[in-house]
Amino acid sequence: MLKILRNAWSIPELRKKILVTLGLFLLFRLGTHISVPGVQRAVIYMMSSQGGLVGLMDLFSGGGLLNISLFALGVMPYINASIILQLLNVVIPSLEKLVKEGGLEGQRKIAQITKYVTLGLAAIQAISFAFFLYPSILAEMGIKVNLLVDPTSLTLKLFVSFVLFVGSFLLVWLGEVMTEHGIGNGVSLIIFAGVISKILPGIGQVIENIRGGSATWFGLVFGLAIFAAFIGAVIFAYEAERRVPVQYAKRIVGNRMYGGQSTYIPIRMIQGGVLPIIFASSVMMFPQIIGRFFPADNWWNVIFVEPLKMQTSWLYNVIFFVLIVFFTYFYTSITYNPPELAENLRKQGGFIPGVRPGDATAKYFQSVLSKVTLPTAFFLGALAIIPNFVLRGNMQLNNLFVGGTGILIVIGVALETVAQIESFMTMRSYEGFLRK
Repeated sequence: MLKILRNAWSIPELRKKILVTLGLFLLFRLGTHISVPGVQRAVIYMMSSQGGLVGLMDLFSGGGLLNISLFALGVMPYINASIILQLLNVVIPSLEKLVKEGGLEGQRKIAQITKYVTLGLAAIQAISFAFFLYPSILAEMGIKVNLLVDPTSLTLKLFVSFVLFVGSFLLVWLGEVMTEHGIGNGVSLIIFAGVISKILPGIGQVIENIRGGSATWFGLVFGLAIFAAFIGAVIFAYEAERRVPVQYAKRIVGNRMYGGQSTYIPIRMIQGGVLPIIFASSVMMFPQIIGRFFPADNWWNVIFVEPLKMQTSWLYNVIFFVLIVFFTYFYTSITYNPPELAENLRKQGGFIPGVRPGDATAKYFQSVLSKVTLPTAFFLGALAIIPNFVLRGNMQLNNLFVGGTGILIVIGVALETVAQIESFMTMRSYEGFLRK
């Protein structure tokens, strides 16, 4: 392993990408500890134990939300904008055509539209945070300390909103730079760093609880065993794939014969990685964010917010499970187009043994995708909610676990990043992480 890591470090391009990624990680963590001016520090310490919706939002911001920091909004505006654009791609033909036929120029335009939507969502969320969300969190926790040093100053509230808005856009820009010049997907890595930053202190807190008598070693060992089994199941699912055999017909070009070889089309079990989990988590936040604008006894909060307040409740987990299943199918449908796959295969002179080219091949691809997507959707949904039920029965581990969402994000992003490093090393004729 040391030799492999040394080989990776010896590649100048890869070394530069790793250093850029680590440097941007440091900037991100620095930004989560730079508090917004005009905020009372005492409030930050009082809010540090908040869970539920706020805890999940704090997870996506890497701890910046409850620190009331420069990066308090995190990448949630960008994630929400991506969800909106992907949903609009299905219902607006011009956007769908731009995605499928626009090529690099189409991708650039979609990225630009996503930035504009992110800009609007960040502005709305920044204002709502400064004017409504933070005061409602304090009121809900029974804290009678004002958020701002001058709570009556409209100028100060607008200034805090502006700082949060700029911080969100700066974080999205850091993610784009990380994607372009570093290793892995920048936005996913930012969320990954946020989750890791919550796990490591949580382990220390659990040990302190054991020493204080409020937790037991048996509970810790039981939780770690569940955690290890969970990791193994997720790694197995991420590496699993359905291989569709393909045979290419022989053809003569000039005096040479081409084709005739057999290969396969890999269809991964988990197509969208952690995106269905992130999308579902974002949707679960919408009702509670809207509820912050109304009094606690308002009909919206009574019907939609209170039942979904705790991540360990049955209703929360059932809805969360259904959303994950939906987004898994949705992402697979926009990633794979069976008629287009069949047509491209026919143009290249390929065919699936025992299946006629054309409509029969498209139906075969659709059948394979359905058989792969159904267990995948249920698998992702189950893995996302199981840790919530573990916490329901063993609250001693509340500081250790960040929920199924966080664990899936950590494993998924880590595997995808390692795969990119492996691919980069393979292109340079190095052995990589896996010995042949």
